[in-house]
Amino acid sequence: MATVTPPPWTYALHLPHDPRAPGIARAALRVILDAHGLADLRDDAELLASELLTNAHLHTTGAYGLRLAPRSPGGVRVSVWDSNPEIPPGFHAGGISADAAESGRGLHLVRACADAWGAYSLGTARRGKLLWAECRNEPTGSTRLVSPHPHLN
Repeated sequence: MATVTPPPWTYALHLPHDPRAPGIARAALRVILDAHGLADLRDDAELLASELLTNAHLHTTGAYGLRLAPRSPGGVRVSVWDSNPEIPPGFHAGGISADAAESGRGLHLVRACADAWGAYSLGTARRGKLLWAECRNEPTGSTRLVSPHPHLN
């Protein structure tokens, strides 16, 4: 008997610069994870998405987006794009500076809770940046990954 493997999935949600947008994105995230049998990741993924979406909303004036993609085994990558190409201090190797301590706590929380995380600028041609974080069913410890070559996986 042949094993049937479901096709890979990816969801992207384009959000307006509206204070309700992060909440709408979190609700969509919960439904998507439930639909793909990843309900046990819901709390962690929602925390990661909430912090990344709030950062995008607070530090940009334009639209931003949420992307969800599966990661093996049994994980999910939460990515948030926004139009500001600068990587926030909370995602740099040195962590949070004393000057950014008050406003960088959310990204510090992402770094502490994610199994893997990273960021990259999309440059001036595509304008913006992408911050991402992954959570898995079995934590493997945080890994900082910063790609010099933008990809949207």
